[in-house]
Amino acid sequence: MSKSITVAVARPIFPEVLVRLREHFTVVDNQGGQPWSTQSWAQCLQACDGVLTTMADPLNAGLLAGNTRLKVAANMAVGFNNFNLPELTALGIVATNTPDVLTETTADLGFALLMACARRMSESERYLREGLWSSWRYDFFAGAEVHGSTLGILGMGRIGQAVAKRASLGFGMQVLYHNRHPLPSETERVLKAQFVSRDELLERADHLMLVLPYSPDVHHTIGAQEIARMKAGSHLINIARGGLIDENALADALESGHLGGAALDVFENEPQVNPRLLAQKRIVMTPHTASSSLKTRLAMANLAADNLIDFFFKGSVRTPLNAEVLTRQTQ
Repeated sequence: MSKSITVAVARPIFPEVLVRLREHFTVVDNQGGQPWSTQSWAQCLQACDGVLTTMADPLNAGLLAGNTRLKVAANMAVGFNNFNLPELTALGIVATNTPDVLTETTADLGFALLMACARRMSESERYLREGLWSSWRYDFFAGAEVHGSTLGILGMGRIGQAVAKRASLGFGMQVLYHNRHPLPSETERVLKAQFVSRDELLERADHLMLVLPYSPDVHHTIGAQEIARMKAGSHLINIARGGLIDENALADALESGHLGGAALDVFENEPQVNPRLLAQKRIVMTPHTASSSLKTRLAMANLAADNLIDFFFKGSVRTPLNAEVLTRQTQ
């Protein structure tokens, strides 16, 4: 125990995780949930040796100007585009994330969104709740097939592979994918997945799911040109990061009927949502909840806490994003 070490927890967190942290550190918490202003967040960071952040908490050189105290930042997310990683690395701050523990839960939500979108579940539920159901027709909310259809996965990391397993083994779907590099042939065989070019993925998929990490290089990687290449009536699902899609181009495609529907768990300016998307009928939207089961979120919080504890008491972390900083610190 070293109460001389101070760590901040930027957002409300499981009480039992706070208890764990307080066994080791002086903890500045934010259990009230009111987001800190930029100034108060910067001031908090100035007074802390470590910090537990979420995807909504930025860390960059502007916030850390003149900060010589902060040594480690543990992000409670697998994504880390809230971190300016090169700047943190240059400042000698170790950064970590929480991969693996959320893979299956996120894949579950991705597949649920695919099914809800294809079968028009949100649209038909709204129709029922509004008291509009009075008769039956042969084409009454007729949607698209999921079983036996073609799923395209853009980004075939852990989560993409978990989605592929559900699709091919559970629903008999043909799985196509595009990645920076093809998977090993044995992995492809087990997943029954085929590597194709990006253009072929767009053109052949009945349902296209985005599962790739966000970076400036892939900003709006799905825009008007890419959507135009997609099959008429196909569906676009995003469980990665909102900035991957040009949301106005998506709204155009939904309004024109080129796309049969979309399902989004992430948005470019969340928690604000593009009003044009809110106005669409054939869209399923969830508020960035892909990893949101109690078991998984607790595992994420505990892994972030483990990274803080291990850093200060073992000189290591479990899931580093910039391991070279640790190497420099131990030399």
